[in-house]
Amino acid sequence: MANQPQTHPNVTIDPNSGFNSQTRTFHSLRPNAPLPPPTHPLSLTDYTLSLIPSTAATAIIDSDTDTHLSYSVLLRQIKSLASSLKSLIPSLSKGHVALILSPSSLHVPVLYFSLLSLGVVIAPANPLSTPSELTHIVQLTKPVIAFTTSSTSTDIPNLQLGTVIIDSPQFISMLNNFNNSESPQVEVAQSDLAAILFSSGTTGRVKGVELTHRNFIALTGGFCHTNLMTGNPEEEIESKSVSLFTLPLFHVFGFFMMVYTIALGETLVLMQRFDFERMLKLVEKYRISSIPVSPPLVVLLAKSELVNKYDVSSLKILGCGGAPLGKVVLESFAARFPNTIIEQVRKNFIF
Repeated sequence: MANQPQTHPNVTIDPNSGFNSQTRTFHSLRPNAPLPPPTHPLSLTDYTLSLIPSTAATAIIDSDTDTHLSYSVLLRQIKSLASSLKSLIPSLSKGHVALILSPSSLHVPVLYFSLLSLGVVIAPANPLSTPSELTHIVQLTKPVIAFTTSSTSTDIPNLQLGTVIIDSPQFISMLNNFNNSESPQVEVAQSDLAAILFSSGTTGRVKGVELTHRNFIALTGGFCHTNLMTGNPEEEIESKSVSLFTLPLFHVFGFFMMVYTIALGETLVLMQRFDFERMLKLVEKYRISSIPVSPPLVVLLAKSELVNKYDVSSLKILGCGGAPLGKVVLESFAARFPNTIIEQVRKNFIF
């Protein structure tokens, strides 16, 4: 979907749909989001971190260990890791592809932002990929280095710059080397490739989609601007949003929602493995206000008797993507959750 164009006397845009009959394209009817000039060098990392409100407190919570990561420590770890990577692996350069195989953890967002700040292209893949799928992904992306956990590293082939184990003591020391946390000066163009994200493989072998820093900057800026224009500042001061992530961070939906949540300065609660009743317990424990979900999860919330065992009154918004919800499901959900809004996210939400 394109942004609103400048007005021309011979161009008519339908005020209800945004359809331009001359170019046969749809344009957003929302006001243009204030975005940086496309020619201005800027990584997704620098743009996202520049949006974080000064009042932001807790960034990420690992629900398995109840470990909290504050925004101040998050920012320091991103700089520390980027600096350590450049120091310890000087051959790692802008434009190189890094394969990432890891379940969701506190380290993964730090790793993403650090690599993106260096101009390294991230290729996060499903850590449960079979050896055959992994071979195919390596052939597609041609990574020079891999980042993985001790439990998912066995099937990775030998790569030019080796494999880094992100749950190892060495990696933890790279995260927390705050005495050497000067950010390396790497000029990243918005048109540079940022990530290769993969399809789920439901229609054959997985496919990789190349996305630039500008793709994500435009998407993040547009969503954040919409949130700013429609939100209630008094409510934001009283209670910051807490999002529960049942989505894997290697998936496009999970990856973008992670970036968006950090940009807003909100709190992200991670689940490594999905379990419906445990999800309900976490909603109650952390007073979760929003969850990015798939349609089957909306059906479960609407119909399962387990919901009645827990206090889920904090839920305000569900962002649903993957497929449209049916009318019956929406009505059933609204009857049980009259104060919760469902925002349906289009499949082509990246532009």
